[in-house]
Amino acid sequence: MKTNKNVPTLHEQLNLRADQSIELLKALHIVTRDDKINQDSRRKLKQVNHLLQFMQPLIEATLAERGKISVVDHGSGKSYLGFMLYDRFLKSLDKPHAVYGIETRDELVTRARELAREAKFEGMTFLNVSAANALDASEIPDAVDVVTALHACDTATDDAISFAIAKRAKYVVLVPCCQAEVAAFFRDDKGTALAKNSLTELWKHPIQAREFGAQITNVLRGLRLEASGYKVTVTELVGWEHSMKNELIIAEFKNLPRAKGQAKLNDVIDTFGLGALAGRFLSQNTSSAQNV
Repeated sequence: MKTNKNVPTLHEQLNLRADQSIELLKALHIVTRDDKINQDSRRKLKQVNHLLQFMQPLIEATLAERGKISVVDHGSGKSYLGFMLYDRFLKSLDKPHAVYGIETRDELVTRARELAREAKFEGMTFLNVSAANALDASEIPDAVDVVTALHACDTATDDAISFAIAKRAKYVVLVPCCQAEVAAFFRDDKGTALAKNSLTELWKHPIQAREFGAQITNVLRGLRLEASGYKVTVTELVGWEHSMKNELIIAEFKNLPRAKGQAKLNDVIDTFGLGALAGRFLSQNTSSAQNV
């Protein structure tokens, strides 16, 4: 039987580089044993590939500057991002590099450790700890280069930001997931703090409270990073047909003046009557040191 030379290879179908491991994707259950991929896995793979494209210049800049890199992945889950990052950028490099996966589900941590051993990815470490408690993990160095979180649920993204600021991370790359705290505040408070201000119409109905709460949360996250000396860029990760949680926040520590970002942050909190939640967005924003 003749082979159709026009049929794209699996690497081409999945938008992978030639040296990326299909066996690794099988171990991650993204690709089946018979080289098939279901639609849910294709969406996840597309999200990870797009995020890696955004991260590539940051990784290359860090390697050029320091000769090595450390990446901390908060809410790592099945560690698709960490494994594909290591496989794509780090496995062939001579110097030691470190990728840390932060995850609270013990079974996922155990499986990730097993897979790292099988793949001989010696620079990968997986910790069974929450994002909020990761600062106390002795396995992670005092300073790291990149902090990332892909769809880390609820307040884990905010904890990742706290971690990045405290660890003096040069780059922060976030794709926030659900965060119901502000939405719940809007829903339960019913705008009491703003009395009869017409702004409360923005979250009058539950669906509006949820969506507007998520929007304000991400605005506050960006301002918090600006108030900590970071230059912040916000864009979309992939097309909306692939994920409804699609906002991408990229921050680079530039040691910029903090006052303007802090003033904007305070103003947004005051404008929307979010003083009761200010602690989450105003804490640990005094870092001034460059990554070392």
